Amino acid sequence: IYVIDDCCPEDSGGFVESNCEDERIVVIRHAKNEGVGAAVMTGYKAAIEGGMDIFVKVDGDGQMDPSLIPDFVAPIAAGEADYTKGNRFFDLKYIHLMPKVRLWGNVILSFMTKLSSGYWNLFDPTNGYTAIHRDIALHLPFEKISRRYFFETDILFRLNILRAVVVDIPMDAKYSDEISSLKISKIFFEFFIKHIRNFLKRILYNYYLRDVSIASFELPVGLAMLLFGLIFGARNWMLSISSGQESSSGTVMLAALPVIIGLQF
Repeated sequence: IYVIDDCCPEDSGGFVESNCEDERIVVIRHAKNEGVGAAVMTGYKAAIEGGMDIFVKVDGDGQMDPSLIPDFVAPIAAGEADYTKGNRFFDLKYIHLMPKVRLWGNVILSFMTKLSSGYWNLFDPTNGYTAIHRDIALHLPFEKISRRYFFETDILFRLNILRAVVVDIPMDAKYSDEISSLKISKIFFEFFIKHIRNFLKRILYNYYLRDVSIASFELPVGLAMLLFGLIFGARNWMLSISSGQESSSGTVMLAALPVIIGLQF
């Protein structure tokens, strides 16, 4: 059991050492605060060196029920997944427990993560309750992964590049009176830019560098048709407004068809 003290002002590492006598516990300290991603990667490296097969990451904020650990480990141990993560949206009756700002922020971030990571079946991307197989962790580019709040979503992008199987594990939303230091308003634009970057990288890696398929040709053609339809349609719409004359049905279809076909591609 590795406890990572990311230069905690409350000396959480010292508290664990003073109050826990379990010989399995190893406290690892950072000389300075490096972020949640850095703390997780420190734990991964320690687990790799310790010869562990499956690494489970549990935060120390009381929101993650340790009794669920077998649920996270089972799919990996059975060879059905390489990485598992929590999903607080699985059971709709517990969603009302999540603060509204977090709820809507999570919905928006989930959609952006689907685009950038390529995992369309996953939700709740910022959920930090995770487990990973040693073989996948060994291939993660630790030096490139985000070290702070973008870590959970950035690692999904890295896992997709490795073609890892990721599975959501249902869990309840559990909150008390803790204050989150993650403010959606402060990180939205930073996350948005990073999602765009990862999306473009994923397309480049998977469709042009690693392999070439029919999709490699459909993507640029579809994008060109989409842009043509949007620009042509917007231009004629503005001309129609300024002249007071309605556009012909042929002009409308000439704008609509490329957009429809481009989206299909």
